[in-house]
Amino acid sequence: MTYTVTKLRSYSAAALDKAVRELLSASDQESQAVRSEPDWKALRDRWMARKNGILTSINDLWLKPAPKEAKRDVGQRVNEIKAQVKKDLENGRKLSTNHPIRDEHSSTAVADIPVDITLPGVHRPIGAEHPVIKTMHEMVGVFQRLGYSVADGPVVETDYYNFEALNFPPNHPARDTQDTLFIAGQQAKPQRERLLLRTHTSPVQIRTMEKMRPPIRIVIPGPVHRNDPPDASHSPMFHQIEGLAVDTNITFGDLKGTLDHAMKEFFGSSVKTSFRPSFFPFTEPSAEMYVSCFICGGSGQRGAEPCRPCKQTGWIEILGCGMVDPNVFEFVKDNGYDPKKVSGFAFGMGADRIALLKYGVDDIQLFFQGDVRFLGQWA
Repeated sequence: MTYTVTKLRSYSAAALDKAVRELLSASDQESQAVRSEPDWKALRDRWMARKNGILTSINDLWLKPAPKEAKRDVGQRVNEIKAQVKKDLENGRKLSTNHPIRDEHSSTAVADIPVDITLPGVHRPIGAEHPVIKTMHEMVGVFQRLGYSVADGPVVETDYYNFEALNFPPNHPARDTQDTLFIAGQQAKPQRERLLLRTHTSPVQIRTMEKMRPPIRIVIPGPVHRNDPPDASHSPMFHQIEGLAVDTNITFGDLKGTLDHAMKEFFGSSVKTSFRPSFFPFTEPSAEMYVSCFICGGSGQRGAEPCRPCKQTGWIEILGCGMVDPNVFEFVKDNGYDPKKVSGFAFGMGADRIALLKYGVDDIQLFFQGDVRFLGQWA
């Protein structure tokens, strides 16, 4: 008959000793009866299971209801019981290996059957690229084929690189739009040295220009953080892809030609691009770029239904861009970026948003919840 834990009627030393003896005797007898691996696993689960195992029941039925003056004594005995039960289980495991399972139709032990080592091993499924990372790699690949190099930088940034060197002076109202997450305990530092989670990948532009003299052409993929409440279209962590090109005589026409080519290669040769005026502190002039809706073909309709991704306009906003503001070059002027001699353009887009559009997903949170049923669609 298997052992069952019962409530203690008395917490006297004699009653405790008797209860412990009965439990340990049962543990020893059950472990000695093990004859196979399934026997041992069943024994282990019966005694060690977190929800309804015997050791868990001891805590619930002996230790928790014990009066205050007896808790220490009961706790010590429970610890001794757990240590002994683990030893009994180890002995049971040894017994299981000494009694291999035998085929009911053969007297030969399975352990004695020779193994053909030339047979293929156990196949372990290999995961697939996350749709956001896949989108980033595809877009970065477009610019790499145009001669751009990939640059990277820290996610925890200083105020100087995230704001000041990008033409966001202290107290500039454009800082408010960034919804910045600041690191705690930075008040004693000068403002430009205070740490934060970068709100865009643009700080890498400054870091790269500090290290490399012009001409440069870089593309910068990576995660960024902003204090956005999570919903179907917002997340406090998302991904950006930025680009920067600096040389002599670069014009807005070069920017338009580069981005038009990139969008056609990524979305298909039939898409059109449109540029509309905007504002960004680190570019002047600045623009937002739209592409003709690659879902409805720019018609605004999907059969008899309106096209939701483009809101029936036939255009989808993809990125922000512009010519690098001369004030930005002033911060790296000593490394060859004299605004009177060089010019450049920059652009930035949200990889998560592009992935939403490309794969027809209507909730950005699905990208971050780790549900393999959802992610497995791209395996």
